[in-house]
Amino acid sequence: MELKAAPNPIDSAGPVKQVLSNLFYGWGYNFYRRENQLRADDLLIRGKLSALLGECRKHANELEASFRRERLPAPTREHPFADPAALATAQSLQRAAQHIESLETAIRTAPVPEMDRIHQRHRIEGATLEQLVDADGKLVLAVVALRDAVAALQDGATAATELTRLLASGEIHTLWERREQILSVLG
Repeated sequence: MELKAAPNPIDSAGPVKQVLSNLFYGWGYNFYRRENQLRADDLLIRGKLSALLGECRKHANELEASFRRERLPAPTREHPFADPAALATAQSLQRAAQHIESLETAIRTAPVPEMDRIHQRHRIEGATLEQLVDADGKLVLAVVALRDAVAALQDGATAATELTRLLASGEIHTLWERREQILSVLG
């Protein structure tokens, strides 16, 4: 995944224009700094990841609801208890949707290194942010593959086993742990 770079007009400005620009941008905050662009890109990518996982969760919830309507009718005098196999499948679909929701929440609320003078002075902030954006870009590919696989599921009975298999494959978790390792260096 490749991101565009916006040129920084302050780099080619004269000394007076640079002082005026820095005053305008809030005493040194420059929107065009590469680190600020990477930080914003990271937030945008994670917002898109959250939206994609939201689509997956919505489809899993719809599969569960339709499966419950079809296979788990209201209790009657002849059949007071639900079919245990159908109930287990419905619960498996529900757990898969909850797992997707927890992934979505973790991605949406994940930290990004703050714009801190200590981080800028003693740590290589740009390189860390580039690694985060790269890790999030790989995560996008994995989540898009998950979203496409979930969207292809139409039957609740087969969806339960397929969702469990997809979520247990661990590719998304491995990529997410890689992102957390990048941030753990900063801690």
